[in-house]
Amino acid sequence: MSAADLPLQALRIGLVSISDRASAGTYADAGLPALREWLGLALKNPVEWVERLIPDERAGIEATLIELVDAERCDLVLTTGGTGPSRRDVTPEATLAIGTKQLPGFGEQMRQVSLKFVPTAILSRQVAVIRETPDHAALVINLPGQPKSIRETLAGLRAADGSVTVDGVFAAVPYCIDLIGGPWIETDPAVSKAFRPKTAVRTR
Repeated sequence: MSAADLPLQALRIGLVSISDRASAGTYADAGLPALREWLGLALKNPVEWVERLIPDERAGIEATLIELVDAERCDLVLTTGGTGPSRRDVTPEATLAIGTKQLPGFGEQMRQVSLKFVPTAILSRQVAVIRETPDHAALVINLPGQPKSIRETLAGLRAADGSVTVDGVFAAVPYCIDLIGGPWIETDPAVSKAFRPKTAVRTR
């Protein structure tokens, strides 16, 4: 049996919603459901979810991201919230602190998508990193805090005929996970078409 005929491996995904008020129960968290809903539509792989709802505290964010990668062994970790310019917004700082490689293109592309809607997108500070341990690696991406913005930045923008006019960042995620040794990811192209170079070959 060739690798292409093998069943898709489960993808272990960490989801982190960062909000003082939602974590305190002041209002219901919207970030985790929005992430789970979109990924459930986009991914063909079975998914194992590991979710956390935490306040805007840098030490706590760093500890949570390290736990999800090192102990929970997530392949992908997505955060939502805490990426603006206010004093309590420290998600990017925490993410950079735990990363071993920075991937600036993710944040750049998210801002390009969001700028199609609001000029204040230039205030967003989302970053993405790889965190590596001796026997594991994961991609960690900061996403915006609003469900609508989460969907837009992941999926990108489409014209009335369905053609992609601005690529979303998730199109690059499967190949990135390939390169760091994670599971082969298949997506529903109607939601997010994964891009891989023609030389990319499934080996697992």
